[in-house]
Amino acid sequence: MLAFGLHLLTEIDWLIAMWQPFLLSVLAGAMGVNAVPHFVKGVVGEPFPNVWGNSPLRNAVAGVLGLVIAVLLGYWAELPGHFWAGLAGAGIGALAMAVFHGAGGAYRLNAALGLPNPPRVAR
Repeated sequence: MLAFGLHLLTEIDWLIAMWQPFLLSVLAGAMGVNAVPHFVKGVVGEPFPNVWGNSPLRNAVAGVLGLVIAVLLGYWAELPGHFWAGLAGAGIGALAMAVFHGAGGAYRLNAALGLPNPPRVAR
């Protein structure tokens, strides 16, 4: 009975240890993908919805900070030691943010917060 209890405790510890890298990787993937449109629009000088203002300069700064935060989150997730949990988490976070931006979520978020939206590029 004691051996079963120790084995179960080991499994629970392993499961808890895997959640931190997974969740940090989800955040890293989401932050990294979120940073890309802000950085690109800022660099090319086009306005894009941003809660701190729609100007290209603010978007460029937000994009750089978002990339730095994504790298730090990935570092804190200890990805070399938890490769598969990190890969799965980063993929889920990246996909969620890609769907958010692809569906015009940045424009809807600005509207919900009562902030002005820049004009959308015609498709």
